Amino acid sequence: MALIQVVRSEWTKVRSVTSTMWTLALAVVITIALGMLISALSNHEFDKMGEKERLSFDPTYISFAGMSLGQLAMIVFGVLVVSNEYGTGMIRTSLAAVPRRGTFLFSKIAVAAGLALVVGTITTFVAFFLGQSMLGPHRASIGDPHVLRAVIGGGLYMTLIAVFSMGVATMLRSSMLSLGILMPFFFLISNILGNVDATKKIGRFLPDQAGSKIMQVVTPVNDDSPYGPWGGLGIMALWVLAALVGGYAVLRERDA
Repeated sequence: MALIQVVRSEWTKVRSVTSTMWTLALAVVITIALGMLISALSNHEFDKMGEKERLSFDPTYISFAGMSLGQLAMIVFGVLVVSNEYGTGMIRTSLAAVPRRGTFLFSKIAVAAGLALVVGTITTFVAFFLGQSMLGPHRASIGDPHVLRAVIGGGLYMTLIAVFSMGVATMLRSSMLSLGILMPFFFLISNILGNVDATKKIGRFLPDQAGSKIMQVVTPVNDDSPYGPWGGLGIMALWVLAALVGGYAVLRERDA
């Protein structure tokens, strides 16, 4: 089957499953709404901040405060794009129609990643402008140094989160198992490792902590990470690549 036909088939699958589209919508709403709320609260509390807090005040990054929960929906999206077919048994039909498993996986990833990139980029731009409107005199401008990079980087971050989740789901072939690993990994393990002094040097190389640096314009006072914004995104991309390679290896070796 020609690649373009496989891509079209995957696009039909993604948009025809209600749950995947709802998770994307949820990612948009949560990221924007929570970002606006935190931005408004930050504006209200700015005068009460200490000198150290003001030096680390990053209006751009604050507008992405909703990303911590918005990425939850992107994880679910990535998992569902893959695991829905395993759950319904449609994976057998798909692989019978597309026996080249590399082509099958590439097409699925390309469609889901493209959709996540469009949604993620729109989300971060809207979150930025609405968040800045809540910050009043403390807001940043899209034309300020490094701000555009941070906004575009936010969309890339959301995309990589979704693709990483797809790679893990392809390896595990179960939505429950995939979410049971990914949720604690991002929302418990990563936070613990990143906030405990003894493990900070390890935590900073986890995908979410490294990747989120692309959204920072102001470097926190106590941040001694050995990489910059693009370096952090590069580390995250390596995690994504490893997950995809693992997913392809499992898909190639195991029966559907």
